[in-house]
This record gives sequence, C-alpha cells and structure tokens, in this order.
Amino acid sequence: MVAAMPTASLSPWRHLPNAISMLRVLLVAPICWLLLQRSWSSALILVAVAGVSDGLDGFLARHYGWQSRLGGMLDAIADKMLLISCFVVLTWLGESPLWLTLIVCGRDVVIACGALLWRLFIGRIYPQPSLLSKACTLMQIVYLLVVLLALAHWPAPTPVPFIWLVAALCAISGLDYVLRWSHRAWQTRHAP
Repeated sequence: MVAAMPTASLSPWRHLPNAISMLRVLLVAPICWLLLQRSWSSALILVAVAGVSDGLDGFLARHYGWQSRLGGMLDAIADKMLLISCFVVLTWLGESPLWLTLIVCGRDVVIACGALLWRLFIGRIYPQPSLLSKACTLMQIVYLLVVLLALAHWPAPTPVPFIWLVAALCAISGLDYVLRWSHRAWQTRHAP
C-alpha cells in the first residue's frame, strides 16, 4: 500500500516561498545602487518590500506546509546578502557606524564558518533559525528602515536605541548559535 502524499506538497504554489526569497536576492543590487546614489526614498521602498517579503515567504512556507531544505537555504542566503550589503554600503557612505557593521558581519561570518564545519565533519545542514535569530534579522531590517526614513527626511525615531538593540541581538544570537550547534555537534559525534 502506498501512502498518499500531502496535498500541500502537490500544490502548484508550493514554490512561491522560494520565488519570494529569490526576489529578495534580486533586490540586493538595485538597493545597493540606490543607496550609492543616495536615492534614500527609493531605497527605503525597496528595503521595505524586501522586509515584508522576508516575513511573507516564511509565513507561506509554514502555514501551507511548503517548507523545504532549499527554501531554508534560499531564505538565509537572501537575508544575509540583503542585510550585509545594506550595512556595508551605509557604513561606506558614513550613515551607519563601522563598529555595528563589524558586529553584524562578524556574527554572520561565525555562523557561516560553523555551517561549513558542520557540513565538512558531520553532514547535511538543515537551517533551523531560532527565535533569537529571527528577532535579530527583524531588528536589523527595522534599523535600516529607521535610518532610511531619517535620510529621506521622513518622520523617524532616533536610530540610537536601534543601534544598541541590533548590536545586542547580534551578540546574543551569535553566541546562542555557537553554543547550541556546538552542543549538537558534540552529541552527534558522541552518539552511541
């Protein structure tokens, strides 16, 4: 007897979350170009679209059971490309502190190195972002929006509290990743 496949996996829309993640990847170049041109309002709109798409693809994948390993990887890659690019360009333009960009990039380098070591010594990687990681990504997007709102001369709160929230969440979530995945690696390597 053959088990029936879940209807969600047969849906023609099941690849929509992956397509949305790819859209976010494609938005990176125009956003960076707009930032370099100091077209703050246009960059703000595209960063807002990218931020909404980040929440939308995850919601669709979870709600309809359209999750996949590829989708998890695409989502993570899209987030890293977008956020790191925006932080680097804004720092280059003198609109965001260098030390904050180093923390944001440093966290992602640590996570990427950990993922590479896991792949080399343990096996396949299945992205499992924690709530802390999601909060960190959200706060980075909010910070970028606040900075761009101010640069576009729209009413915006001061970015200072957001700078410290981003820095704290990057440090805490980075440490959380190191501890959780080190523990998993130790358990996997020493499992009977």
